[in-house]
Amino acid sequence: MKKYQISLLGLVGLLMTTQLMAQIEDKKGIIEKGAELVKVKDGFSFTEGPAVSRVGDVYFTDQPNNRILHWNAISGEVSVFKENAGRSNGMYFKLDGTLISCADEENQLWAIDSKGNETVLVKNFRGKKLNGPNDVWVRPKGGMYFTDPLYVRPYWEGIRGNELEQDGEHVYFLSEDGSEFFRVAEDLVKPNGIIGTPDGKYLYVADIGDSKTYRYEIREDGYLINKELFCEMGSDGMTIDNRGNIYLTGDGVTVFSPKGEKIAHIPVPAKWTANVTFAALDRKTLFITAMDAVYTIKMKVRGVW
Repeated sequence: MKKYQISLLGLVGLLMTTQLMAQIEDKKGIIEKGAELVKVKDGFSFTEGPAVSRVGDVYFTDQPNNRILHWNAISGEVSVFKENAGRSNGMYFKLDGTLISCADEENQLWAIDSKGNETVLVKNFRGKKLNGPNDVWVRPKGGMYFTDPLYVRPYWEGIRGNELEQDGEHVYFLSEDGSEFFRVAEDLVKPNGIIGTPDGKYLYVADIGDSKTYRYEIREDGYLINKELFCEMGSDGMTIDNRGNIYLTGDGVTVFSPKGEKIAHIPVPAKWTANVTFAALDRKTLFITAMDAVYTIKMKVRGVW
């Protein structure tokens, strides 16, 4: 009987895997042939903010537990990098190895060194707290863009209710030396995911509150021009590959070509897929954060960071 039960469980697992794989859409051959979604580790509360280091390791957050974790791309092991992480959400590595974090416990933007020591980069805008920095992208020539939507957090002190700290939910730019800090998009409902192209010419911003993603041209001074609709879908986190395809999250991972055509969908067994990045030294492993777990899948295309 015990042997039968084990066999039955194995059959159920095989059927579930087969069903999941059958649902994968890949019109342009961007996923490695026969690749399967692999659960790296579960047992978290809510995973977010995957950021890839220069050696291909991924740092991601377990926001409700207020910590940043480290996934070793070679060993596959997950360890705690930083406790008391400012309720870090979206993160991104600078070329010098500094980890930029949207630390929304106090509505701040942080820089974190290799030992886990933080420096506050942004405390407020025009004398008022930000709503809650959510996702960030560092452009190649320096300076960074981040989104500032409002998601009321249970750990905020005092009575804030649903009131905005700012006069809306916007996108901001901080110059490399920190001397310039200004808004670059003020007409979105709830900006969330953000990613730019490796040449630093274009920025993609997901307006999750309006189920749309836009593309902007980036000026030398950091300002954005020529806003255009990229696709009729919003996103939590985002990434980009070496073909210019854009990866959006929410219901699994949905991939759009540079022209805004849907070309792939990777289902994830979770109610919500929060974020995604390309990992490993060759940047051909897609690393996905979704609810209480993190996953990987092998790709043919590469990430660009």
